[in-house]
Amino acid sequence: MARTKDWIQAMRLRTLPLSLSGIILGSAVALYNDLFNGFIFWFAILTTVLFQITSNLANDLGDGMKGTDNNERVGPTRAIQSGKIAIKSMKIGIAITIILSIISSGILIYLSAKTLTQNLVIFYVVLACLSIIAAVTYTIGKRAYGYHGLGDIMVFVFFGLVSVLGVYSLYSSTFLLENILLSCFVGLLSTAVLNLNNMRDYKNDSNSGKTTLVVKMGPNNAKLYHAIIVFTSLLCFATFIFKMNNPILFLSLIPGLYLIYHLRIVMMISDPKEFDPELKKVALCTFAMCTLFLALISFNH
Repeated sequence: MARTKDWIQAMRLRTLPLSLSGIILGSAVALYNDLFNGFIFWFAILTTVLFQITSNLANDLGDGMKGTDNNERVGPTRAIQSGKIAIKSMKIGIAITIILSIISSGILIYLSAKTLTQNLVIFYVVLACLSIIAAVTYTIGKRAYGYHGLGDIMVFVFFGLVSVLGVYSLYSSTFLLENILLSCFVGLLSTAVLNLNNMRDYKNDSNSGKTTLVVKMGPNNAKLYHAIIVFTSLLCFATFIFKMNNPILFLSLIPGLYLIYHLRIVMMISDPKEFDPELKKVALCTFAMCTLFLALISFNH
């Protein structure tokens, strides 16, 4: 029987800060515009955490059943791969997190219903369902999109566009065009983390039939792609702050300075194992920039 420790490891809690970054950014802008609501904020956080845990468990199950997680894999050993959690138990765990996600997202929509039109309520119900489907089908199923080079697009959409634009509209029921810049910022850095993951697993993914974007373009082009999305993300963030006409918010970019050094490291890596610590560094830099942005807005509000 699986231990609590095994389930915690399978949930991959280190991925949570990155998944929350978009929620923090969208909420920061809502606070700046005097639209912030604490109940909406915390239930948006809870819902996002549940979506991410669902995705992590489903990813463990899908890659484990397909044999992609094997002894040749460079990254951390997974629960299904090691046998610490049985397939049946993992399926039950995923079902539980899906149910909790539905409850949490339902409460979140209910809390926002006062400011939402009927069409927007329906939209958010559909969006919650799509988020759950996307979380599960990344690696599960014959048409798992993570196996067909679509992971980068889906991460950009859900970690960036859906996260930032979606949470802001929960506060205000309006669409703020400038938020697209913030969506691109966090969406691109989230994609960068996935790209690092796929560069680390390039050989094993290629041998296992998992056609990620890195497998399609090759590791050298993947490094160039990585540099482009990192630089573009920082440019989007800086542009948004410039448009806010509040110079103190540029302090939010300070953690991003490390990403320049990070790119130098990535370009010099020859051993795929060396990509692994860079995943955490990029994720934490992203989270740090977003939380600092929220903190600075709170301080000046």
